[in-house]
Amino acid sequence: MQKRFVRKLDLEMLLSQVKPHPSPKPSLEQYTIPVDVAATMLYIAAYTNNDIVGKTVLDLGCGTGRLALGAAVLGAKQVAGVDIDKDGVKLAVKNSLRTNLKEKIQWIVADINVIHGNFDTVLQNPPFGVQRRKADRKFLEKALETGKVIYSLHKDPRKDKAFIKKLKANNIAPVAPSPFLETFIEERGGKIKAVYAIMMTIPYMFSFHVKRKHEFVVDLYIIEKR
Repeated sequence: MQKRFVRKLDLEMLLSQVKPHPSPKPSLEQYTIPVDVAATMLYIAAYTNNDIVGKTVLDLGCGTGRLALGAAVLGAKQVAGVDIDKDGVKLAVKNSLRTNLKEKIQWIVADINVIHGNFDTVLQNPPFGVQRRKADRKFLEKALETGKVIYSLHKDPRKDKAFIKKLKANNIAPVAPSPFLETFIEERGGKIKAVYAIMMTIPYMFSFHVKRKHEFVVDLYIIEKR
């Protein structure tokens, strides 16, 4: 059980020590979640909704471990991180050693389909389906199968410049859910509790990128299983 409140700045400093994937694969859409987005997601889960401290937490598609490690430092009782890419998980193990959190997390190299059981909270930054259409749906289905509460990031389609300017100033804003995702989630036994738009920035990573950095809006879905 967590003994003290973790400041967001301290959380961001720890998450900044988590090294990103050295050779990400475009087909897997391996974009390491930015420190600021991860910290916001974890802070809402831990301190707004009490879904981290003393809870069992699963990080689906954990990559190099940023969300799993953040959950561990915030006081999760038990954390598991799973990813199909062995190189990403190897680095996650090294990141857990670097942050003195190795004993608090179980790392698994596997397709998410092999994961069974029940977790209090699922955290995920799934593929957005840009390279592989519908790639995020598999993650949502597994999250709803295994978790009581799910925190899931999905790309927001809106391009409204006024909204984006306001979001950049405020960092986060409540928004309406996608009608498609709302139906998809409800048909699989889930209920959307809230949706927050957040700005995400990723650096130049692949040959098809045309800018030094790419800014876009993502939506953080908070979902409860009925």
